[in-house]
Amino acid sequence: MKKLMVSAAIVIASFSTYTTTAQTTTTPAKTASIQEEYIEVKNEEVPEAVTKALKTAYPDAILDKAYTNANKEYKLDVTVGNKKGNLFADATGKWIQK
Repeated sequence: MKKLMVSAAIVIASFSTYTTTAQTTTTPAKTASIQEEYIEVKNEEVPEAVTKALKTAYPDAILDKAYTNANKEYKLDVTVGNKKGNLFADATGKWIQK
């Protein structure tokens, strides 16, 4: 009977090692959003090189609004036909991919 009790205790103790839960820790991911700040400017304040590049690349485009940032890059809200979109150019009229 003593052997039976000892073997039962060993079996029960071995089950308890399987029922423990593993501690998992998660670290929150840090994300940074970099957003360039553009300030609205009047269409007349857009450099001639930019407006000329717009008329050359998109002759039917209508300049709705223009914005500029600290790097003198221009964001142009344009309408071509019934489609609206954004174009980006530097002060010399070269197109920028964003």
